[in-house]
Amino acid sequence: MELRDEVLREMVLLRERTPDVTGSVACTVDGLCLASDRADDIGERTAALSAALLAFSKRMLTLADRGAFEETIVSGNAGFVAFYAAGPTIVLAVLAGPGANVGLLRLEGRKTAAALAAAARKH
Repeated sequence: MELRDEVLREMVLLRERTPDVTGSVACTVDGLCLASDRADDIGERTAALSAALLAFSKRMLTLADRGAFEETIVSGNAGFVAFYAAGPTIVLAVLAGPGANVGLLRLEGRKTAAALAAAARKH
């Protein structure tokens, strides 16, 4: 199975087991869209920004001496976007609706990021 197919399968499972998740996007740390669990073109439009936000977040933690990166969650009046490092080469952005259970989003986002990292190691 191709990496893109494995990544998309994990992203679909994330949406299916987490009711508040409305989709997700996986991209490379270079900003190229790998897979998108959305009907629209958000993956192509947000890949570079997702990669940049991950790099910025990691750098901020280093400068502030706050340890290793876990996640960045952006909150807006229409929901959330959570970003996870999925190993050294993939960024996972998870979209959730307003009123989402952020604890569940964090738990499931991390679990999916770990699965994506494992898939990337196989390829």
